[in-house]
Amino acid sequence: QVQLVESGGGLVQAGGSLRLSCAASGRTFSSYAMGWFRQAPGKEREFVAAISWSGGSTYYADSVKGRFTISRDNAKNTVYLQMNSLKPEDTAVYYCASGYGSSWEYEYDYWGQGTQVTVSS
Repeated sequence: QVQLVESGGGLVQAGGSLRLSCAASGRTFSSYAMGWFRQAPGKEREFVAAISWSGGSTYYADSVKGRFTISRDNAKNTVYLQMNSLKPEDTAVYYCASGYGSSWEYEYDYWGQGTQVTVSS
C-alpha cells in the first residue's frame, strides 16, 4: 500500500519561510517523479512544483518560480518543498503526489492527505 504523508505546514507571516516534507512508502520511491500541488479555498487544485525520479529535472509554476525549491532525498524516500518569501496568496492545502509526469494531475497516481499552509499579511 502506497502512502504519502506530508508535514511542515503551519501559520507564517508574509515574507517568511516554511519547508514541507512528504515521506513516501509502499513503492520504489526513486523510480517515480514527485509533485507538489495546492488548493486554496474556493479554487481548483493547481500545480506548484515537480521533480524527476533522479532529481535532475525540476519544474515550477510561474507563480512560485524563484521563491520555492523542490528537492528529494531518495535514500530517505522523502521529497521537500522549500517555500521562501511567502505571500498571502500562497495560503492553501498543499499535497504531494507520486507518479510519472510533471504538471498534470492525471500523471500522478498516489496522493497525500495534504498539509495546511496559511500566510498572514
